[in-house]
Amino acid sequence: MTGPADGTPDADTAWARQLLEQLRPAGRDAGKVVAWLAGTVDASVSLTDGAGRLLAGEPVPVDDALAAGLVHGRIASAAWEGQGRHLRLVRVDLPQTAGVLTVARGAPFDRRAADAVTHTAAVLELLLRAQESTATGHRLRRAAADLRLAILQLLMVEDTVSARRVAAGLWPGLLDTDTAWVYVVEGRPEDRDRLAEECLAATREQALVVRCPAVDAHVIVVAPDDTADPALRALVEPRPHTYLGGSTRQSLARTAGAYGQAVSALAVARFRPGKAAVYAERTRPERLMDPAALTAWAARLLRPLDGLAHHTGAELLATTRLGLEFTAVNAAKVLGVSRNTVRARMTRTETLLGADFTDLTARAAVHLALNTQVRPVEDAPGTEAEPPAPGRGQQGAGSAGAGRRDREGAPAAANLAGQASPVGLPALLAGPAVQEWARELLARLDADSRDLRGTLRAWIGAGGNAERAAQRLGVHAQTVREHVRAAEPVLERQLLTGGRDLYEVVLAHLAAGELAPPVLAPEEPGDRDAAVHG
Repeated sequence: MTGPADGTPDADTAWARQLLEQLRPAGRDAGKVVAWLAGTVDASVSLTDGAGRLLAGEPVPVDDALAAGLVHGRIASAAWEGQGRHLRLVRVDLPQTAGVLTVARGAPFDRRAADAVTHTAAVLELLLRAQESTATGHRLRRAAADLRLAILQLLMVEDTVSARRVAAGLWPGLLDTDTAWVYVVEGRPEDRDRLAEECLAATREQALVVRCPAVDAHVIVVAPDDTADPALRALVEPRPHTYLGGSTRQSLARTAGAYGQAVSALAVARFRPGKAAVYAERTRPERLMDPAALTAWAARLLRPLDGLAHHTGAELLATTRLGLEFTAVNAAKVLGVSRNTVRARMTRTETLLGADFTDLTARAAVHLALNTQVRPVEDAPGTEAEPPAPGRGQQGAGSAGAGRRDREGAPAAANLAGQASPVGLPALLAGPAVQEWARELLARLDADSRDLRGTLRAWIGAGGNAERAAQRLGVHAQTVREHVRAAEPVLERQLLTGGRDLYEVVLAHLAAGELAPPVLAPEEPGDRDAAVHG
């Protein structure tokens, strides 16, 4: 549109410029467009849908038959005058039906006003179609995100068959793998949606990317190959307040354990210059123990779960694994169940294992046994399969199930320690490598002038309760919390949030003889002997 040669906008075309302004990104609101038209032509304006419901503007009385003719396409526009009113009605194609733009004014419609009404109807059609496309795209993205979460929750309870079926329809080949890596990307909660989209782009949509249902700042990535690692590191490094934790390669059925590894590595990443860490980058106490003895001990400890139906046992294992890492509320969000369900399953596991989960030493022991199931695939010598999983499909020596295979096809590990006498947790922790690791780890605390080591020991002995620890030490509870918090960067482990990092520190105290070993019901005579002589 152009105005006169003197540059003064032509009154007959200025309205068109103003209408085009409504299409700018800052505008694009049907209500604003209708209000603009009302002011421009000095009229009452309404936009109604096919059923006569008001979508924008103010109610304008109109003949029902006339409006019906427009909605059903018998006419495209209509004009009416009478009783001092002049009406213009124009059909507007809506995304699902048709509507009517009605304009009523006291003066007759000149060419300028008539053109404004006609063009406004066209603009409204564009806006409403664009809004519907945006809403449809949002619904599709939300549905895809919900499906990704459902797939992750199936993997968390080891239901890989159902997870693959759900994924196959929308993301063919995504889970056509026996192993995977799990990563947790942490950013600011307000940036998470964009971060999730960037994770999808970085992995070329060849990974399962899920907004964590438990932690608003986390994005979970399940990647079928290791190409995701450098891509995610490159994404995280330049971004402020963003960190990456990754697991080792695990069987797809061990996704819950790999997730715990990634969260643990995330705690280390916060202290690393590159803001990224992988679980295998730090020495773990279970790697320092005799593998055969450790696996046999874990099998004995978890044996009471063997008698359960497969699905029930998988649920208990997955829930216990997450319940030991997180609060019941967050574990429930990750699994997609209620917090009461999580607590009920944890209680059942406690009963079966004879463990008291209010005791941090018992939690650390059970966590160690469960963690034995999720060692890196590379740890299994001479095979690409996951190491046998204690507590799943295992029986004692000579039992009817001793030779059967677990769900992943690995032989049941009923007697991986050979014919040696079974050992208990104290004996596992008495090895020279574990002893050296424990001494080195706890010695870091001695450099502080405060008695961080004594406070931490009392706090662990009190089940992680600052008030009870403070009573034992004769100090204020806030002092206990400050000491525990001060120990975290020294040990490079998160303690106050619980989980894997805390259990490693508990095991170090057990190995150093600074805490009494837990009492667990499934101990065999050999375990008690080892506890006495170990």
